[in-house]
Amino acid sequence: MNSIKKSLFLFLLVSLSATAQQKLTLEEIWGGAFRTEGMDELQALKNTNQYTVLNFDRASRSMQIDLYDYATLKKVSTLIDTKNHQGLPMIDSYTFNSKENQILLACESEQIFRHSFVADYYLYDITSKQLTKLFDFKVQEPTFSPDGTQIAYAKDNNLFVYNLQNKTSKQITTDGKKNAIINGITDWVYEEEFAFVRAFDWNASSDKIAYIRFDETEVPEFSMDLYNQGLYPVQQVFKYPKAGEKNALVSLHIYDLKANNAKQINLGNYNDFYIPRIKWTNEANVLSTQVINRHQNNLDLLFVDGTSGTAKVVLNEKDKAYVDITDNLTFLKDNSFIWTSEKDGFNHIYHYDKTGKLKNQITKGNWEITKYYGLNEKSGTVFYQSVENGSINRDIYSINLSGSGKKRLSSATGTNSATFSPNFDFYINTFSNATTPTQYSLNDAKTGKEVQSIKKNDGLSSRLKAYDLPSKEFFEFTTEKGHKLNAWMIKPKNFDASKKYPVLMFQYSGPGSQEVTNSWLDINDMWYMMLSQQGYIVACVDGRGTGFKGAEFKKVTYKDLGNLEAQDQIDAAKVIGNYNYVDNSRIGIWGWSYGGFMSSNCILKGNDVFKMAIAVAPVTNWRFYDSVYTERFLQTPAENASGYDENSPINHVSKLKGKYLLIHGTADDNVHVQNTMLMVEALVQANKQFEWAIYPDKNHGIYGGKTRLHLYTKMTNFIKDNL
Repeated sequence: MNSIKKSLFLFLLVSLSATAQQKLTLEEIWGGAFRTEGMDELQALKNTNQYTVLNFDRASRSMQIDLYDYATLKKVSTLIDTKNHQGLPMIDSYTFNSKENQILLACESEQIFRHSFVADYYLYDITSKQLTKLFDFKVQEPTFSPDGTQIAYAKDNNLFVYNLQNKTSKQITTDGKKNAIINGITDWVYEEEFAFVRAFDWNASSDKIAYIRFDETEVPEFSMDLYNQGLYPVQQVFKYPKAGEKNALVSLHIYDLKANNAKQINLGNYNDFYIPRIKWTNEANVLSTQVINRHQNNLDLLFVDGTSGTAKVVLNEKDKAYVDITDNLTFLKDNSFIWTSEKDGFNHIYHYDKTGKLKNQITKGNWEITKYYGLNEKSGTVFYQSVENGSINRDIYSINLSGSGKKRLSSATGTNSATFSPNFDFYINTFSNATTPTQYSLNDAKTGKEVQSIKKNDGLSSRLKAYDLPSKEFFEFTTEKGHKLNAWMIKPKNFDASKKYPVLMFQYSGPGSQEVTNSWLDINDMWYMMLSQQGYIVACVDGRGTGFKGAEFKKVTYKDLGNLEAQDQIDAAKVIGNYNYVDNSRIGIWGWSYGGFMSSNCILKGNDVFKMAIAVAPVTNWRFYDSVYTERFLQTPAENASGYDENSPINHVSKLKGKYLLIHGTADDNVHVQNTMLMVEALVQANKQFEWAIYPDKNHGIYGGKTRLHLYTKMTNFIKDNL
């Protein structure tokens, strides 16, 4: 073949390949075309070696809770099918009683904030197949007593106990009042930052309920106007403690159902503190309580006598920066307990006796435990997930309580997580990586070997072949300042190293976060793939302050949020800009929430590096954000004014040179639209031109109906116009 024919042949081959590549569209991405199939509401039972899944039958438009056997994966039965019960709505979630012969079904849920909701609840008896709607009103967090005879629940800031035998409710607190007193349910800031809603717990003998009481009286109020409520806007008012402001006064109480009285617990000489966790131990009269100071660098684990109310400290954690709160506290039969801590510089598992004396540090090494799954007390085997195989990966491991006999159970490189059977003989492994959609398999817990495949998302894999998507490339690089950082990059499929490409960088950058993970593509990734089809390179870098590389790497940003993180993104852009195939005059950056705070700082402080930036729902000054999160990393504004102001984008608007798009929802209860409004005012007074978009009545997630499609269309157009 002569050179002319050969060139023509290659041209036609490339042209045909490009034609064959199906183009991604925003309508497909936000219309759900690339969603993975999952195992909804997967729950491992405790009494039998079985698990349940909430399934939806498209043909009958009904929902079922189906029961499966761990050993065979075979469906044992359908516990309940909504089509067989007239008037039963779709099931949102469900919980079993301790005997697992009754189910509480949550239906018609109404979201309050990020985690909290009210719902109609139905009680279903599996044996008799009898279904009963419990109340004519919506309630929060109904919870079976361990003996299965009662259900505690919250309504209108008070706690109640429903007796299943005589079908009556007893009110056990009476002072609950909106924006004043909350009993047994967390306030806004606890829900958001300590990530729990149910602030009450039954003891093992079902005769006592411990609960936290929140006195919000002196907490400042925040108000939001809701515009789609009628002729006049409706104002929503709730308590929100901003940095340095008064928090709710919290107290711990134990209600004795036999004596019909409540006792307030004297926790000790604490001042301005939080109670981020309460949990009854295996001894029916011993309650565990965690108390942490306002700076969140000194945590006490206390054991409380349920009768006398006497509290004693059994464990103390101190840190020069802050102590993270987890749900890993696990009590063994002898009331010794498992605890996780990063006190040696990395997050690891520890075993303490019932008095708080250290028995053993179970895991050790320069790597992080990312999940504690549990303990098989019969064999003395602990199961956990960690980053031992690289900080961007997750694997499942087992190890003896003594710290010996460690075994890697998962074999595929990527992100593995597990749901163990009650006897710890098997686990359902959820696996994905950057090229493999989420897969579910049954695995042997002793060897890790796959017993049987459950679900592979083959349909999605097949559908994606037509798009011939590029791969997400993972790599490490070192900045000019000598910092080694994790990164990924998506290049156009027809990438030509002799060309110069524009680059869009994405990041979040918040303390302990991670965006560079070897896991299946999320919806944003599909958007990045679409941009790559249009000639863009998309890159992501986890800078200093992000997680899973040890406490020192994570906590280096303490008292100086936004400074080192912005330096790392700017330095990363310079490294990427020096690649031969990158047009360093066309580098942009975007982010959401903390990422919006960061992208704003980058376009201002890195105005000679970034051509454009998009900030969605950004914090623009940490003075406007909540007390628990902000003070954990910055202390209070009175103590660390420079930490708040020197890294506030509002104070750097005069440096704006590039194109800037600012986006926010007006009903954002988390990062208030106030952040954007004051940023706008600062930009206006600096006479800086910019673009912005406001989404009425949308919260921090900015979704609903066509909202996400509109949002990403706007961002896509902004990128194409300015990068």
